[in-house]
Amino acid sequence: MHDSDLEYVGFWPRLGATVIDILLQLVVTVPLTWVIYGRLSSPAGTGFQGVADLLVNLVLPAVLVIGFWVYLGATPGKMAISARIVDAETGAPLNTTQSVIRYVGYIVSFIPFGLGYLWIAFDRRKQGWHDKMAGSVVVRPTGKTPVVFPSPSAGHTRPSGPHS
Repeated sequence: MHDSDLEYVGFWPRLGATVIDILLQLVVTVPLTWVIYGRLSSPAGTGFQGVADLLVNLVLPAVLVIGFWVYLGATPGKMAISARIVDAETGAPLNTTQSVIRYVGYIVSFIPFGLGYLWIAFDRRKQGWHDKMAGSVVVRPTGKTPVVFPSPSAGHTRPSGPHS
């Protein structure tokens, strides 16, 4: 697939993909939390219920999301909209370091009232702050605005696979 066959994915489709991902995350974490603690929330004012709560509700989702980005190029929500996350310069799949930075960038994007996510709606390449931090873009086939990867790596070809 050529760069001109891709488009940057904007705010609303990405928001829809995020809703899908959050619902799937809840399908995994809510039953696990219930099985471990017999309830879904901590006693009033105590924060986390325990170590397992931290592992199930923070660590597990991070590992799963980063794993999806590294090995499949997209979370299930992004796959549902035929999108994938790639290196903004080359179009290559994200590496583990970029994926971890992108995930940490989610927190940075959220802190100032979600401004880092809203940024997607106004950015030329539809990048949120987390994308800018990690050097990533979200693309999908059949674009109106062609994608341009500024510096293709030597000998690199477009990623192949189900989302190419």
